Amino acid sequence: MTDSADKTEHHGVGHRARLRKRLLEKNGDSLHDHELIEYLLALAIPRRDTKQIAKDLIRRYGSLAALLTADADSILQEKWMGETSVAALKIVQVAALRLLSEPVRELPILSSWQSLLDYLRADMAHLTIERVRTLYLNSKNMLIRDEVASEGSIDEAAIYTREVIRRAMDLGAAAIILVHNHPSGDSAPSRQDITMTRNIADAGKKFGIAVHDHIIIGKNGFNSMRSSGLL
Repeated sequence: MTDSADKTEHHGVGHRARLRKRLLEKNGDSLHDHELIEYLLALAIPRRDTKQIAKDLIRRYGSLAALLTADADSILQEKWMGETSVAALKIVQVAALRLLSEPVRELPILSSWQSLLDYLRADMAHLTIERVRTLYLNSKNMLIRDEVASEGSIDEAAIYTREVIRRAMDLGAAAIILVHNHPSGDSAPSRQDITMTRNIADAGKKFGIAVHDHIIIGKNGFNSMRSSGLL
């Protein structure tokens, strides 16, 4: 599908050349967030001036991170955005998550904790619905599987003790880390979060499966139930 924005000529060739020079010579450090999006969209819709489109998108979603992690169908509804331009944004998100997840996939989780937090925040901090994921680890705390357990509404997603423990047993996991986000931005655990986590931890003990932590991600930070003394 050709983006509708690709049908109109523009006269910003010199401006794009200057953006490209700043990107290549200074590693992009001097580029503003909207300029990153502007140049990216210029590759997808080269015959339209993408400066105002980029500014409008950043303003609409609130930040570069929120735009890149937004649902593709949502971005597709924005003016001038077609499948090609949305795909250009999403490929950046996918590449960034692959880069951030590499230490998580290749090193023991407990010795690469900051890398794990960076990866989880990049993936989940700006979601508008609640997502629950489970990290299954082997006896050396290496990641076996990173799975999305459920997605729900703006303030609730289900997770069931029996399903978590059964999946851990199927994978031969020795430990798990629970993760979910709070779309409200507040990473403080709710009473329900605490109860659910303790139920899973108690059930896991019966089968030799440890719950290392339950991490709650918010726009403004994270909360570790283990560090908070709640687990």
